[in-house]
Amino acid sequence: MSLLNPDRLLPLESSARGLARALYDTVATLPIISPHGHTNPKWYATDEAFPDPAQLFVTPDHYVFRMLCSQGIALTDLGVPRVDGGPTETDGRKIWRLFAQNYHLFRGTPSRLWLDHAFETVFGFDQRLSAATADDYYDRIDAALKTPAFRPRALFERFNIEVISTTDSALDDLSWHKMIRESGWQGRVVPAYRPDAVVDPDFAGFSQNIARLGELTGEDTATWAGYLSAHRKRREAFIQLGCTSSDHGHATARTEDLSQDQAAALFEKVLSGAASADEADAFRGQMLTEMARMSLDDGLVLQIHPGSRRNHSGGVMSMFGRDKGFDIPGRTDYVAALRPLLNAVGMDPRLTVILFTLDETSYARELAPLAGVYPALKLGPAWWFHDSAEGMRRFREATTETAGFYNTVGFNDDTRAYLSIPARHDVARRVDCAYLATLVQSGRLAEDEAYEVAHDLAYRLAKLAYRL
Repeated sequence: MSLLNPDRLLPLESSARGLARALYDTVATLPIISPHGHTNPKWYATDEAFPDPAQLFVTPDHYVFRMLCSQGIALTDLGVPRVDGGPTETDGRKIWRLFAQNYHLFRGTPSRLWLDHAFETVFGFDQRLSAATADDYYDRIDAALKTPAFRPRALFERFNIEVISTTDSALDDLSWHKMIRESGWQGRVVPAYRPDAVVDPDFAGFSQNIARLGELTGEDTATWAGYLSAHRKRREAFIQLGCTSSDHGHATARTEDLSQDQAAALFEKVLSGAASADEADAFRGQMLTEMARMSLDDGLVLQIHPGSRRNHSGGVMSMFGRDKGFDIPGRTDYVAALRPLLNAVGMDPRLTVILFTLDETSYARELAPLAGVYPALKLGPAWWFHDSAEGMRRFREATTETAGFYNTVGFNDDTRAYLSIPARHDVARRVDCAYLATLVQSGRLAEDEAYEVAHDLAYRLAKLAYRL
């Protein structure tokens, strides 16, 4: 028995399926470019064994535990740590059994594809996870994790990862990245500059974070000029360790292009804590434009990940903290919101701004037309809630007609779940090859072009867009 159908996600019609399979065969084993994600740089720095199967697959993965939570299973029963250090389940086998008993909840979801891919290709399972097989799964995975072949660096090489980017706070001391560099290991792990903690007035401890930014850089971050200079210095520190991108997870895509006097006055107000909600949003918007201008100087690619209404449950936020599965998509405007930034720098081909969305209604109406004309804009792939076979297909169908393929940036996995990385890239390659096969079959693309585009989408576009 196999957990994976070899023709999964390929077209149902036989001739299109045959072509899609042939296209896929040429890209299936290409190296993985992972230019945006959330794996922990400590894994690669220390190369320590993962603790147990539950800590690898369940407890850190909000895709997994949010589904279980939706069925009334407490996050504490899944080992999710509390911010107050209060009691939570620590028995890995008990957590795993609970996960296995409820594995049916993932039927038809992308998580199920990713998990089965890891179970079969990484650990060699050929029977489905269930209550009956839970202990066998746990024992075999646990034993494997104790061997050198399943350490983070060995898996990095086994997965054929050419480069991976983590996402690191502007306040991070980057010690793990320094340790990786100094270790002599040849795996390429680079940071990405994530300044949300020091550009979002609604971020917990914002004023203290600004002060810490000043301590790290030796700049007077109580002043607008010193604050901007501190960002430049931190970006340069990131660049010295291989960083090629910044990342911005704002609630909206709003940008502003205020005069420097107006921006300084707004900064003073948000730092005092007296800013209104609209003024806080305006400051985030001004900082996107400031970061774009900095990118013209230092070359960092600017990623905008807007539209997530984060930490929707106040109770979960207070007990477990951020990133615990309660971030919900919302409507997002791009045309009006991005106009100040685009008027300022959008025509400069030296700049790359990669746009993402959780609002699929904006694909054909807003995002594709914008990326289809402004030299600075590129479209990021289907993201987060739409990181699925269906979501990827909808993205291609809605954006290709206006933006083409070459105003997009291939695929990135955007994951904390290390073992899902090859699975996610495999899904994207299959979906793209299936889409290309339908274009060839319907006379809209020559077959030789399809092979070239398949390679571009799987490998080359991400490498070029992220300057890797």
